[in-house]
Amino acid sequence: MIFSVPQFLSAQYKWDVGISTGAANYLGDIGGNALTRRDFVSDMKLQETRMAAGGFVRYRIAHALFLQSNLDWARIAGDDKLSSNPARNTRNLSFRNDLVEWTAQAQYVFYEVNDLGHTYRYRNNFRAYIGLGAGAVYHNPKAELNGEWIALRPLETEGVKYSKVTAVIPATAGFYFTLNKHVRIGWNLCWRTTFTDYLDDVSTKYVEPSTLKSPTAVALANRTNELDNVNPAFAENFTPGNKRGDPTHNDSYLTSTVDLSYVIRGHSILAGPRYPWIADRQNHPDKYNGIQKKIPFLVRKTRIKW
Repeated sequence: MIFSVPQFLSAQYKWDVGISTGAANYLGDIGGNALTRRDFVSDMKLQETRMAAGGFVRYRIAHALFLQSNLDWARIAGDDKLSSNPARNTRNLSFRNDLVEWTAQAQYVFYEVNDLGHTYRYRNNFRAYIGLGAGAVYHNPKAELNGEWIALRPLETEGVKYSKVTAVIPATAGFYFTLNKHVRIGWNLCWRTTFTDYLDDVSTKYVEPSTLKSPTAVALANRTNELDNVNPAFAENFTPGNKRGDPTHNDSYLTSTVDLSYVIRGHSILAGPRYPWIADRQNHPDKYNGIQKKIPFLVRKTRIKW
């Protein structure tokens, strides 16, 4: 019985609102290491890590289950010049993309320590969780040409129209500490599976330059000619009809963030007239020298057989 009381005492603290900041990277067609496709984290280029930030609201619907809604921004980027794959070096494509994302996810707490430091005040705790959800992301890939960042989607560099908005499936893992009942600080790792292969504007094949919309589209569709020395072994790879990207896999991206939130008190049925001392203990913990003083009261009121 004694150990169930902390769960009652924490039941009122159902909401927290917070902000996050950290780093973002992506797996797609541009850049990477020696692999033929950036499908694995080992193919990720740390040099292309960029910033991420956002805000979130989290609601506790059960002891170990939370719902969280996020509104996030993240920048991802890639550059074939940084790749250790010589064919990608010769392709010479690059991009950046500012992503604006909304997601909702369920989080399950699989490990919890209710009373850090064993103070018997239950002000500080630790939780580790995993989560899964759904959402949507707005994206607008750009490439730099003559010092200017140019939006690629309107140019249709592969002769393909694609949407600025795509669905995402976020899978997350993280932990946080609750300090003095009201402040939470933690770390979150979130991987997004997307339903597009055009976060980097690269997916299929090179098209005939004459079919493109403008000279700018021609210049950004094939940038091999910007290199001084093109490896003869790859020179024929970058002509119309040949592979420009890999359409068999969609792009994905991930963020690693530090989260800071404030816990908001909500309604609890245990704060009602039947258990007024519980609410009083939350508001004035110094009035109580130990939960032992209330054990006879709990036994009498709840009629628990020891």
